[in-house]
Amino acid sequence: MQIPASSTEYLHVPVTAPAGVDLTGAPVRIAVVAHRDNPAPAEWQPADWIGSDVRLLIGPGTELALARGDYRVWISVDPPGAENITRMSGHLGVI
Repeated sequence: MQIPASSTEYLHVPVTAPAGVDLTGAPVRIAVVAHRDNPAPAEWQPADWIGSDVRLLIGPGTELALARGDYRVWISVDPPGAENITRMSGHLGVI
């Protein structure tokens, strides 16, 4: 996905729950990072569920204003129980 650096819009990430895991109401976070390491704790932003997607408002005037560059998008879901599921979800180009 590519967006202009001047755009303020929702970044949508589709989520498929593992078999037998109910994600309904589970806390969810998104990290958008320009490095190849796992996101640091301060890089995570609280996100919202919209159906089976997770969304986060990004761009100028938000908590996550991004400069031009290439980013990795991560998601973290904390369902009830022992699991805390973290996955790299894709790439975002800001032009």
